[in-house]
Amino acid sequence: MLFLVHMIVNIPKDLPKDVAQEIIAKEKAYSQDLQRSGKWPHLWRVVGEYANSSIFEAESNDELHDMLSNLPLFPYMEIKVTPLAKHPSAI
Repeated sequence: MLFLVHMIVNIPKDLPKDVAQEIIAKEKAYSQDLQRSGKWPHLWRVVGEYANSSIFEAESNDELHDMLSNLPLFPYMEIKVTPLAKHPSAI
C-alpha cells in the first residue's frame, strides 16, 4: 500500500541545541535506513517550511504507524496521512 505523508516539524525553541542536533542526526539515519529498504521511496522538502511530503510503502496501516511513530522527531511533528490508490487514467 502507498501513502502520501505530509510532515511538519516544530522543534520547541527551548529544547537545548545539542539535544535537538542529536535528535536530528538520529532522524537522518533512521529515515535513510527506511529509504534504503524501499519503505520510504520518495522524500521531498517543502520549500520555505521545515516540512516534507513523502511517499511511504507499507503492508498495512499499522506498519506505517510504526514507521512514523519511531521517527525520532515524531514528538515534534504534525503528520497528515493520505492512503493512495492507482488512478484509472495512469499509464
